Amino acid sequence: MEQLFSEAQNQLRTLRDLLRFSISRFNEAGLFFGHGTDNAHDEAAYLILYALHLAPDTLEPYLDARLTGSERSAALGMIERRLKERVPASYLTHEAWLGEYKFFVDERVLVPRSFIAELLQHQLSPWIKDPARVGSALDMCTGSGCLAVLMALAFSYAEVDAIDISQDALDVAHINVGDYGLAGQIQLIKSDMFAALAGKRYDLIVSNPPYVNKPSMETLPVEYLHEPRIALASGEDGLDHIRVILREAKNHLNEHGLLIVEVGHNRLEVELAYPDLEFIWLDTHGGDEHVFLLTREQLA
Repeated sequence: MEQLFSEAQNQLRTLRDLLRFSISRFNEAGLFFGHGTDNAHDEAAYLILYALHLAPDTLEPYLDARLTGSERSAALGMIERRLKERVPASYLTHEAWLGEYKFFVDERVLVPRSFIAELLQHQLSPWIKDPARVGSALDMCTGSGCLAVLMALAFSYAEVDAIDISQDALDVAHINVGDYGLAGQIQLIKSDMFAALAGKRYDLIVSNPPYVNKPSMETLPVEYLHEPRIALASGEDGLDHIRVILREAKNHLNEHGLLIVEVGHNRLEVELAYPDLEFIWLDTHGGDEHVFLLTREQLA
């Protein structure tokens, strides 16, 4: 690989050259994509544009621009690390995007990729008809704090609690809360699920909890092994955290309060485990099998 990258440093001239080279190497190596992109072209373009200090949506105008030696070295260095270490691109750039919103991330937290994010950007319409009436909200298993930030932006009158068992995760969330100027609206709380929330109730609870089952944990691509195991694994069937949420959420919801939970590919398992609950499955760009909604009255 060293010889290949040495030749690239000497022979690649334009951004187009660099992009083609990177795509070929990614395909050759069989990298896994699932942390913001889903193919070699988009991943390579993102890393190259980041290394060249260009916006992620500005590839086309610069394709035939010639690179300086230092620019080429910076971009190739990023591509080489992605190949050698099989680390998610977001950990190389320390940023992750949910729609138009950018968040700081590193290996202390899961790379954000929640379907709930797109629902929050529409203020959970039509399930919440008057966003101004949401006065309190909870983000359970907050990780990087991205959903808590999006909730605070969507519901400007809400006091938002963001819960995580990991202090490392809360330290990252603190950065993102500060970056968006929301320290006065979002409270970060270290807690094992609902343990530290005795007596607290909310109009809205959202959660993108760990939901990977044991067999899947044993076959994860290398890229996922860089993420905190505590943010992925949820017991033998992937439902350990979801069970706690479904058992306790009713005690922390106000009248007519809503619970929204992301479950990955576990819709069938959830429905089989709770045949008496009438889950409302929400439409996202990934389909209608990843995120459910329940009211306090349904849970009770």
